[in-house]
Amino acid sequence: MRRTTLLAPVLFLLLTVTASGRAAELPLDEIELPPGFSIDVWAADVPGARSMTLSDDGIVYVGTMRVGNVYAVRDADGDGRAEQVTVIAEGLTMPNGVAWRDGSLYVAEVSRILRYDQIGGRLESPPEPVVVKDGLPTDRHHGWKFIRFGPDGKLYVPVGAPCNICEPGLPYTAIHRMNPDGTDLEPYVEGVRHTVGFDWRPSTGNLWFTDNGRDMLGDDVPADELNRVTAPRQHFGYPYCHAGDVPDPEFGEKRSCSETLPPARKLGPHVAAIGMRFYTGEMFPERYQGDIFIAEHGSWNRSQKIGYRVTRVEVADDGTVTAYEPFAHGWLEGQEAWGRPVDVQELPDGSLLVSDDTAGVIYRITYQEP
Repeated sequence: MRRTTLLAPVLFLLLTVTASGRAAELPLDEIELPPGFSIDVWAADVPGARSMTLSDDGIVYVGTMRVGNVYAVRDADGDGRAEQVTVIAEGLTMPNGVAWRDGSLYVAEVSRILRYDQIGGRLESPPEPVVVKDGLPTDRHHGWKFIRFGPDGKLYVPVGAPCNICEPGLPYTAIHRMNPDGTDLEPYVEGVRHTVGFDWRPSTGNLWFTDNGRDMLGDDVPADELNRVTAPRQHFGYPYCHAGDVPDPEFGEKRSCSETLPPARKLGPHVAAIGMRFYTGEMFPERYQGDIFIAEHGSWNRSQKIGYRVTRVEVADDGTVTAYEPFAHGWLEGQEAWGRPVDVQELPDGSLLVSDDTAGVIYRITYQEP
């Protein structure tokens, strides 16, 4: 049974009141942003909202991890707030990853990739999915996936480490790519513990990705990573070296840090940096053009929590990271978090969506000249 906020007038009223009430309870005035920026709830009834993708017809599709649902979210009247949230798939196994291509929605479960064809006009009665790829590892530890299509037309699919620290070999700890029909799966880069966010820099076509560092080495070691790929089959360290200069106490003797690529930027230790996008819109000031926005889901393996925010990374023409700073923060109050950013998605008007799987909402960040 599919659920939508527009099934019938009475149900629509009930769900609208519920969603509005939930949104009203969120302390958005605690979120700090640079001058001129503001944040509002764009969609309020999206339990477990995680990775997002935008279709050609303006529908935002949203994956989840523990909930098992995939949503279609739409702002049909263009007023800057989504009024329709439809469950288009349910009961799936950690369907975190979503990607859009040629009228079809691709959904990544733990061990397979599904495709929903021509779904935009069939939200109330979605088609049965086509299994594009199955036989991927079934491990749930770091098994949820972020997927996207690259500029080469291939679908990029990571397989994380089935552990905190181990040496599992391929297909684990790698980002793979394949044709849209699931053929010719091949490893693209290796030494990746668990990436849940990547994007291609528009000016160069290079892939950049976040990577979550290993746990249980202390509060401040190792840092999470922002990495840049400049050639296929590069190795980014795991499990031998972390953050470019921290040999692993168990596996470090097998491969030195000098044999692996350091990150383009060390991020905060255990901030759980996941969703990221290069900003290409025109709403934000020009100085934000080409910057990376990263959703930091927040630490658990740390005595003092950090993360729970959206950060901004400035990249020079030569690929050097020149700044890493908070952009939106305030979901963490003391040691208690009322929200956890997961992914970012730019809308055609240049505003920025931020999903939150704890509050079950999607925010919209806009800019107006002060």
